[in-house]
Amino acid sequence: MSEDASRDRGGPSAFFRQHEAVLRRTREIGPVLDLACGRGRHSLAAAALGLDVLALDRDRDSLDVLARQGEAWRSRAAPGSFGRIRTLCADLESGASPPLEADSFGAILVFRYLHRPLCPWIETRLAPGGLLLYETFTRDQRRLGWGPRRNEFLLEKGELPRLFPGLRIERFEEGPSGDEKPAQTARLLARRPG
Repeated sequence: MSEDASRDRGGPSAFFRQHEAVLRRTREIGPVLDLACGRGRHSLAAAALGLDVLALDRDRDSLDVLARQGEAWRSRAAPGSFGRIRTLCADLESGASPPLEADSFGAILVFRYLHRPLCPWIETRLAPGGLLLYETFTRDQRRLGWGPRRNEFLLEKGELPRLFPGLRIERFEEGPSGDEKPAQTARLLARRPG
């Protein structure tokens, strides 16, 4: 599972909820890829918007729980209102590209995960017009006494948009996350031109 298991509790982040409408419009572009999804709180939220989701994480047990939960939610939803969730177990930090079924995605979600070498790959996996929603911890998080401690898992001030030079930045902010459990994060909404 990803560095901080606490990211998997509860519903989607405030940043995700703020962008549900624009995320819903990516349905025509392609499926959603949720990277380092943990227990899948954002995968479930995207599927609830009617989007098909590929949830990727290295923790097979969490993915199995997510798959069962997604099917249960889908079976109770009105036909066509809840997207399909597929899972893929892969280690994003192994150096090998994950074996994805789709070449490109309408949206990519990354929440509370950072592996800088993956950023160019993320850019190439977005379809033209595709959307990136990315939120992860900044170095200011250390003051709160929880979350990642190592610099490799924490962003410097203003770093997140610089990691995606090929994308058009639509929104970028840093500071308190606005979630129930306070966190210091950087939040990025960006789109692949085209």
